[in-house]
Amino acid sequence: MPVPPTAPRSGATPRRRHRSRALGFAALAVSLLMAVPTAQTAFGEEARDGREIQAVPGGGDLGPNVHVFDPSTPGIQGKVDEIFKKQESAQFGLDRHALLFKPGTYDDINAQIGFYTSIAGLGLHPNDTTFNGDVTVDAGWFDGNATQNFWRSAENLTLNPVNGTNRWAVSQAAPFRRMHVKGGLNLAPDGYGWASGGYIADSKIDGTVGPYSQQQWYTRDSSVGGWTNAVWNMTFSGVEGAPANSFPEPPYTTLDTTPISREKPFLYLDGDDYKVFVPQKRENARGVSWANGTPPGESIPLDQFYVVKEGADAATINAAVEQGLHLLFTPGVYHIDETITIDRPDTVALGIGLATIIPDNGVTAIKVGDVDGVKLAGLLVDAGPVNSETLIEVGPENASADHAANPTSLQDVFVRIGGAGPGKATTSIVVNSDDVIIDHTWVWRADHGEGWGWETNRADYGVRVNGDDVLATGLFVEHFNKYDVEWYGERGRTIFFQNEKAYDAPNQEAIQNGDTKGYAAYRVDDSVEQHEGWGMGSYCYYNVDPTIIQEHGFKAPVKPGVKFHHLIVVSLGGNGQFEHVINDIGAPTSGTETVPSQVVNFP
Repeated sequence: MPVPPTAPRSGATPRRRHRSRALGFAALAVSLLMAVPTAQTAFGEEARDGREIQAVPGGGDLGPNVHVFDPSTPGIQGKVDEIFKKQESAQFGLDRHALLFKPGTYDDINAQIGFYTSIAGLGLHPNDTTFNGDVTVDAGWFDGNATQNFWRSAENLTLNPVNGTNRWAVSQAAPFRRMHVKGGLNLAPDGYGWASGGYIADSKIDGTVGPYSQQQWYTRDSSVGGWTNAVWNMTFSGVEGAPANSFPEPPYTTLDTTPISREKPFLYLDGDDYKVFVPQKRENARGVSWANGTPPGESIPLDQFYVVKEGADAATINAAVEQGLHLLFTPGVYHIDETITIDRPDTVALGIGLATIIPDNGVTAIKVGDVDGVKLAGLLVDAGPVNSETLIEVGPENASADHAANPTSLQDVFVRIGGAGPGKATTSIVVNSDDVIIDHTWVWRADHGEGWGWETNRADYGVRVNGDDVLATGLFVEHFNKYDVEWYGERGRTIFFQNEKAYDAPNQEAIQNGDTKGYAAYRVDDSVEQHEGWGMGSYCYYNVDPTIIQEHGFKAPVKPGVKFHHLIVVSLGGNGQFEHVINDIGAPTSGTETVPSQVVNFP
């Protein structure tokens, strides 16, 4: 197994309120009333801000950046290669693409997937669309280093890999969902260069998964034929065939089930008609949702969606939601000058092809009301040059409705601040509503690209959770100027957390937090009585001033109801040091080798 690298790749005011479940019946009654779809707005109706709006049509074509294939399409390999050539190294480019394959069998294909490219089958079941071939991510563009293979996805396909093993060498923001690999899966690049961690969900890998040089990984509600090794932190929940819980030698964290999950909505073809399938919530899930056929859920025809294409503005998007339409963001970059507001229960806002939303004038990009069952999925929010106080808000401040029966979910919702150009945001994601599911997010303050620097892409806070009973499965949050994650709500749970502290802190003074050396990567507020986390790591790489001391990676109140299982901190190459793992527990990191300093449970 390769030695871990010595040099890796380069809101709202918190409030304390904890709901009484006795309020749930009233909230449910209100929710049921609100859940009735509104009729489409008539021409000339007056909008809330006094402007006259036109009815927004549902359905339509998917636009020029969606490429649809069937087995008889000529030149499939050539078209896929053409897109890959454009996207292979376009880390901060503007092109977006979705490669969609109708049900059938495709022979002799190797679909290499570059930046801002999604590949997916259009069947209702992964086995409806089969490749006798591969869906490949490698790192030749970056000299065999996969630690910057971000922003791409594969979904809803069955693969018969040519050589028996498919390669998916990725790092953050590159989900592998609802896939069936009839063979093995290699998560490392050719030559076993470095890779920085990723995510698998609702997938079946008949053979063995080989992470090799992957530093960390999270797998949820899946089935694997075996798992070869671990570097720092491999976490599994609800995975058939997962290795036994054995942290820290080897560092496997394994939960038999996932307490609550809902699979991501996806586009599919019903005959010649496009629909979006919205899976139901699962409790204590284990294994794939599709093992016995189509899982429970709802199919929504495309004509009930506003198909958003490049050039659409926020006013039109909001008008579509108000008149009762869901949202399907096609691949593209969307500049907005007002907040996209979703106040209707059960609204689906699904992006394909890494659809990207940029608030140009400091507004919040997306706000979700304190309503049941909103699904945000497949979206990248990119901070604009004018500071936004928040980028995504789920629920207004002091939200209190009970959504346990039908929670809002964020899935493959990514945030970027800087990298593609100057961007600023005080807090990236604020969750005020209760019962929210955060299923795979990468919230990233850029450490390379353009428009980054300690003040250039200033972003103090990554994720702030005020709501109760919020569950995060696959929480990746990195490089914020102060706290990466702050948690104020009761009974919060996180399964897998991956963090790097900001590389570019200029000196010790810049990160000083009162009497504390640095801001914790993950802080649970002192007022919280119950909180739990599994498989959580924070790493430091202070390459501007390697003498910086980080007091701890984690901070939490010492209370019987606050528990952490398998915490790890790492000093990368001795560039900066942790004094402790959590609070004042755990020995300091030392030396110049990239090795785990200390692993602990808490308390």
